[in-house]
Amino acid sequence: MRSTTGWQADSLTRTLRRAALERRDLRPDDIAVRVEYCGVCHTDLHALQGHTSDANGVLVPGHEFTGVVTEVGSAVSDFFPGDPVAVGNIVDSCGMCRMCQAGQENFCREFPTLTYGGADRQDGSTTLGGYSREYVVSHQFAYHLPAGLDAAATAPLLCAGVTVWEPLQALGVGPGSTVAVAGLGGLGHLAVKMATALGATTSVISRTLDKADEARGLGAQGFVVSTDPGQMEAVRDQFDVVIDTISAPHDLAPYLRVVAMDGTLSHLGHLGPVTVETMDLLIGRKKLSSAGSGGRPSTAAMLRFCAEHGITADIELLPSSQVNRALERLERNDVRYRFVLDMSDLD
Repeated sequence: MRSTTGWQADSLTRTLRRAALERRDLRPDDIAVRVEYCGVCHTDLHALQGHTSDANGVLVPGHEFTGVVTEVGSAVSDFFPGDPVAVGNIVDSCGMCRMCQAGQENFCREFPTLTYGGADRQDGSTTLGGYSREYVVSHQFAYHLPAGLDAAATAPLLCAGVTVWEPLQALGVGPGSTVAVAGLGGLGHLAVKMATALGATTSVISRTLDKADEARGLGAQGFVVSTDPGQMEAVRDQFDVVIDTISAPHDLAPYLRVVAMDGTLSHLGHLGPVTVETMDLLIGRKKLSSAGSGGRPSTAAMLRFCAEHGITADIELLPSSQVNRALERLERNDVRYRFVLDMSDLD
C-alpha cells in the first residue's frame, strides 16, 4: 500500500480532520497522481452531513481535481510522470453494458465506481476522494489537462462543468439556439459560459436583480427575474433549452412555461422527486429531461472545448486546511462560484 495524507470525515463532529490515508499499490493500468487542486462540491457537503461511523467506512470527499502524474503502471503508455492531468467523479465502470459501450460510463448499468464512497470493482475497498495529496486511478478515467488552462480553475470542470456540458451537447445547443440558465451558482455560471461559447443567445433566470451584472459579465445577453410575473410572461415560450441548476426543491411550472415549442427543460440542480402538471408539457410539446456527470468521450471533449475558448470556473482558492470553513460557507451559499482547495499544505 502507498501512504498519503488527506482530509477524513469525523462522524461525531461532521467535520473533516487531517489523517494518514492508504492508497493501493499501482495495478498495471493505474497512474498515481499528486493532487494539486480539488474543487468543493455540494455533493461533498451532503456526504459529510450524512456520514455515520458505521456506514461505508472512511469518508474522504473530493471528486473534481487536477494534479501531476508521479508514477505509471506497467501497461500505461498514454501518461508519463510529469504530465498534468484531471480526474472527475467517476473512476471505473463495468465497461461492458450498452451505456459503457456507447461512451456513457456515467450511466453504467452496474453503476459507475465513484471517486469517493464507491466500491472498488476489484478488491471491494471503499474509494477515498481527492481531498488528499495522492490519488491512484485507472489511466482510462484520467484526462490530459490541456495546455493553457489554469489547473486550479479547471478542477470544477470535472464535475460542475461536464454536468452542464452533457445536456448542452445532447440538446444540440449552438448558433441560433436560445438558452436560459436558471440559477447562477457553481453549475449555472459554467452553463452560461459554455452556452455563449457554443453560439447560443443566452439569458439567466434568477430570483432577484442582484446577479444581473455578474450574468452579463459571464456572457449572458438577457436577465429575467423569476419572482416578477411580468418578466416571466415576457419570455414565455421563448427558450429552446432551459438549464435548471437550482439546487433546492422548487416548482418546475414557471420554468416549463418559458420553454419554446418542442424545447426542453433540463433539470440538473436538485436530485429528488418533482411534480409536473401534464398540461405544462402538453402545451407546446415541451420536454423535461435531466443529466448527470459525463462519460469519457464527453469529458475529454469538454476539456478540449474549454481550452479552445478559454473557459474555466470562477473560483475562490483556499489552502486545504480551510476545508471546514469552505464547507460552512458553501452551506450558506457564500461563494462566487466554486471553492477550490490547494492541497500543497498536505506535504
